Amino acid sequence: MSDDPTITDPDKYVAVFENERVRVLEYRDTPGAKTNRHRHPDSVVCAVTSFQRKVHTDGGVRDVALEAGQVMWLPAQEHVGENCGLTDTHVILVELKR
Repeated sequence: MSDDPTITDPDKYVAVFENERVRVLEYRDTPGAKTNRHRHPDSVVCAVTSFQRKVHTDGGVRDVALEAGQVMWLPAQEHVGENCGLTDTHVILVELKR
């Protein structure tokens, strides 16, 4: 089974650009939505909307809250994401290729 988020959750992740250096994904979900387990390489996350999530990794669960326009670094990881807030999540992820 693939750990590519565009395959594990094609209803949430869409590849909008790709070249030899990066892949850009658009992600959208609604309150209560949960992803299947998937993997991201080192990435930059740009929040289009404000949101609250729980990120489940082998190391535990952590809460993530970003405001619209906020940008954060996401180190390579495998996880399950869960929208635990009251708003839709809409982000752009820029995945770095090695």
